[in-house]
Amino acid sequence: MTLEDATRLLAEAGMENPRGEARLLLAHAMGMGRDGTLIATPTPDESVAFAAFAARRAGHEPFAYITGRKEFWSLAFAVGPGVLIPRPDTETLIEEAMRVVPDRAAPLAIADLGAGSGAILVAALTALPNATGIGFESSAQAFAYLNANVARLVPGRAEARLAAWDTARGPFDLVFSNPPYIPGADIESLAPDVRQYEPRGALDGGVDGLDAYRALANLLPGILKSGGHAFLEIGLGQANAMELLFSDLEIVRIAPDLAGVPRCLVLRKG
Repeated sequence: MTLEDATRLLAEAGMENPRGEARLLLAHAMGMGRDGTLIATPTPDESVAFAAFAARRAGHEPFAYITGRKEFWSLAFAVGPGVLIPRPDTETLIEEAMRVVPDRAAPLAIADLGAGSGAILVAALTALPNATGIGFESSAQAFAYLNANVARLVPGRAEARLAAWDTARGPFDLVFSNPPYIPGADIESLAPDVRQYEPRGALDGGVDGLDAYRALANLLPGILKSGGHAFLEIGLGQANAMELLFSDLEIVRIAPDLAGVPRCLVLRKG
């Protein structure tokens, strides 16, 4: 398969940037950077791999699953089927944590509830060099990626636990969570890349999308240290529900993402 063939295939499948994605898939097949494909010629085996990658992408398999990696907070995370792909919007949680931590060299205790790939936990530990953390993940598939990413990127500083988040005991200075928050009936309206491939358990927040927040509202007061903060990702239109749900904690602010959408609920235990 040529680059032009792959570009046409991806365009027919409705990809927004078919040539750019085709070029990156070719680079992945050839084991080199994108620019290297401008001068190098793929071997027959690399051409076969490239054709397979293009066919998978044309079937709407997420690009990150095909390449097995996704960047978050300038770090490369291993990802694949069964784990939620980190999104740039979620970096808002790390940015907000940096706003409220007075001493980034402090030996803080961090928890990531429903840690998935470990992107949030690892990013926080990278930004806070003397902190340690625990990532709680109940999915065995996602846990495999969490465990591998923690071991590679922050060795000796974090523990990956195959456990539900309600097993967390604390106390923690900082707690992060990107819980499932999409109303169940809305799942089928998502892009095929998401609804067909990403784990439903990481997406489906119940009838109104708020089931996980109800659980967190019960859990957080007991695991946060006095003066500790929690940073929760929320979905579009959910900001107004947070004040009622988290009446036992102080809502510091609800921070927008780069698109201006309310994205990060910042809570503090008084």
